[in-house]
This record gives sequence, C-alpha cells and structure tokens, in this order.
Amino acid sequence: MPVLTRLIPSPVVVDIRPGALEDLPGLLADQRISSGGRLAVATSNGSGQVLRERLAPLLPDADWYEVAGGTIDAAVRLADDIKGKRYDAVVGLGGGKIIDVAKYASARVGLPLVAVATNLAHDGLCSPVATLDNDNGRGSYGVPTPIAVVIDLEVIREAPVRFVRAGIGDTVSNISAIADWELSHRVGGEKVDGLAAAMARTAGESVLRHPGGVGDDGFLTVLAEGLVLTGIAMSISGDTRPSSGACHEISHAFDLLYPKRCALHGEQVGLGAAFAMHLRGAHEESALFAEVLGRHGLPVLPGEIGFSVDEFVRAVEYAPQTRPGRFTILEHLDLSTDQIRDAYADYAKTIRS
Repeated sequence: MPVLTRLIPSPVVVDIRPGALEDLPGLLADQRISSGGRLAVATSNGSGQVLRERLAPLLPDADWYEVAGGTIDAAVRLADDIKGKRYDAVVGLGGGKIIDVAKYASARVGLPLVAVATNLAHDGLCSPVATLDNDNGRGSYGVPTPIAVVIDLEVIREAPVRFVRAGIGDTVSNISAIADWELSHRVGGEKVDGLAAAMARTAGESVLRHPGGVGDDGFLTVLAEGLVLTGIAMSISGDTRPSSGACHEISHAFDLLYPKRCALHGEQVGLGAAFAMHLRGAHEESALFAEVLGRHGLPVLPGEIGFSVDEFVRAVEYAPQTRPGRFTILEHLDLSTDQIRDAYADYAKTIRS
C-alpha cells in the first residue's frame, strides 16, 4: 500500500509576538513540555543575564547555566553539567550560538530543546543543525528540531538592529539556494524535495516582497516566521539544501579565508545570493535583491563589509571547496579568476544602474 502522507518534524508550538517571554512558563505547562518547571536554561553571561533577571522569578525551579561561546567544547560541557539531573527540557535563551550549544547538549542527553531567540540573525533557531566551532574551524552537527520556539518581538527590538538585518539576508538567500537546487536537478538529477523547496522559497519571497522595515512588528513577524519555516524545510529535506547554495559557499569562504574580518553570516549570504543570481543570468532578480537588501541597510558590495574586490573574487573562486559534493551555479560555471572578476564588474554596474 503506498504511503499517502508523511510526518513532518516540526516544533510542537511556535509563539511569535510581543510579550511571549513572560508567558513562557504557562506555554511549557500547557503543552506538557514542563508542567513543574524543572528546566536547564542555557544563556550567555552578557545580554542573557538581563533576561535571566526577568525570567528567573517566573521559573523558580529552573537551573541556569552560563555558556561561554559557540564551541563544541562548550556544548559537551553543558551536556555533562545537566546529565542525570532529571530535567524536563533544556531552554536555549539567546542568539544563534547559545541556541546551537543548547541544541547539541540537549540532543546528547536526550532532552527536548526549547529555543527562545533573542535576535533574528539567522535561520538556525529552528533548524535540525547545530553549527559549532571546533579545532578544525567550524562544523555542522545534526540534532533534533526544537520542540518549541518562542520569539518575543519586544526582546528582538532590544537587540542591535544589525542582527535583524542579518536575518533578512539569510532568509532572502533561500531563493538563490532553491535555484541552485533546481539547477543541480536539471544537470545532475539530484532529487528536489518539493515541499521543503516550497517552504523555503515562500519564506524568502515573503521577506523579499514585504514593504515594511525592521521597525515594524508586522515585518518582524514575517521575518521570524520565515526563519522558522526555513528551519522546518531543512528538517523535511534532511539537510541544509533548501537554504544553502552558492550564497552560503561564498560566505563559508569568507569565514575560512578571512576568519578575523568576516561580517555577520546573514550579511555575507545576502551579498552572495545577489551575486549568484547575477551569475545565473537573472539580472532583474539580482537587482531586486540588491535593492531590497540595500533598503534594509545590508551590504550589496564587498567594500561595504570591508573586503576589496580582489578579496571577494578570491572568496568566490575558493567557495566550491567549502562544500564538496554540493552543486551550485559556481560549480556549474567553473569560472576562472578573470571571469569572476569580469562577472563582478558587470554585477556592480548592473545593480548601480
């Protein structure tokens, strides 16, 4: 008998609204995630301490753990600290690094993870991947999808606006990533998961086409929803394909070649996506990307994040080496250094015309 439906790994609850943080204990109890409040809460020793002061009285039975950074060592240490203490769940309270550490630690000890995001910098808050620094640079580790995602728009507004802008770049880049996935299907027969692609593309388009800005609750809600949908799309496909193509290869190249100078992930992938769209001949779409990114204060030229044209060309040339086996417009065109330089000059001229 054919399988007529499939189960989709996704959070039990997603709460995106102003004031969601204060309602966290009730949400956990109502959803039977933690009726008694026995929680291990992972947070940073910086901005996380301010939120701890707000949440601690509401979670009197929770234990709090400071996370020093987004490393595999920090994640293993957190797992060792919470192991065997009979918690109901782990709460990751913070930005992407804290949530990724909490994801890995909760998976290691077999507890559900509640992601409470304090910024919207990238789509990792709901993804089945923990990106952690290790001795060899940075690695991606498969983990379960968070059981709940809570995003308080009032808390998001308190974060530096640059983090919200970075989330815009990360979400919009989905459109370029899906184009790469479809290219790989046409050229090499790689299977495209239509549902995952639809969700990731919808997330990207909803942010790209939204007329609002970072000061608008309506826009922030759409952006947060887009990041959540992207994470679910990755869970459906079983990898990062719905959100990671040439745009992310270029960003990874920046990280590896210029580790002390790289910008925020979302800033780099937004720039990478605009350039990748130009490479595939979608000049109108590339110009639209650049227009929208620029309107939100995101970089569209390498100089705007402190890189020279030569450094950008080198990053694009190196980019395919960052994800061996992944086929994108970069692998398809296999451009020489001079061809990349010429393509960049044409891109810069096109978006400024």
